[in-house]
Amino acid sequence: MFKVIPAVDLKNGKVVRLRQGKENEITFEAENPVEIAKNWVKSGAKVLHVIDLDGAFKGRLRHEKIIHEIVKLPVEVQVGGGIRDFKIAERLLNIGVKRVILGTLAVSKVEEVRRFAEKWSGRVMIAIDSRSGRVAVKGWKEVSELKPVELAKLYDDLDVSFLYTNIDVEGLGLGIEREKVEEIVCSVRNPVYVAGGISSVDDVKVIKEAGAAGVVIGYALYSGKLKFKELLKLET
Repeated sequence: MFKVIPAVDLKNGKVVRLRQGKENEITFEAENPVEIAKNWVKSGAKVLHVIDLDGAFKGRLRHEKIIHEIVKLPVEVQVGGGIRDFKIAERLLNIGVKRVILGTLAVSKVEEVRRFAEKWSGRVMIAIDSRSGRVAVKGWKEVSELKPVELAKLYDDLDVSFLYTNIDVEGLGLGIEREKVEEIVCSVRNPVYVAGGISSVDDVKVIKEAGAAGVVIGYALYSGKLKFKELLKLET
């Protein structure tokens, strides 16, 4: 089933949205992440996408206590941001996180991530963060030599899912780049979730029609540009 997933991005103990993932370009900020998560669940969210932005920038998870509280809610929770240690990833999975999202590790330690994904079948999501056609790592501060499809192909024979984020349009609310979404979705057999630039119901419909498994939306929901209840109608 196609899923519409609200993003809960954590920075300094708050929920924030950043423009193109830039650490100091905050476009939205709110207190009490656990209450915000509860409200998404009450509104009908079946999955929450929780990212520790401080962890992504600093290389170490910083909001584990908040994540623990969110995981207690009656909803699937996928977590990423600063998970660059397999022990931390395993700890999150053991407390009830449904999927851990691995980005930098997925590029720098391919064989180790493959073994981890085999051990935790179906519970690893590979982050494919694209900037100017290349995969970005370390909180999107560095760009690797890999192209998005090349990274996906390294893991597509395993039971994983993919999260494709187009950084070039992330947090701008200006819409998606359809061709890039279609390219990654059509290149792999595993489920692909799409984030970045989603700003209209038509964007979501295009992503669904491309064959994606779902969307992760932040800015457009928090700004009120999109209504979550309306998007839930597309979950069929």
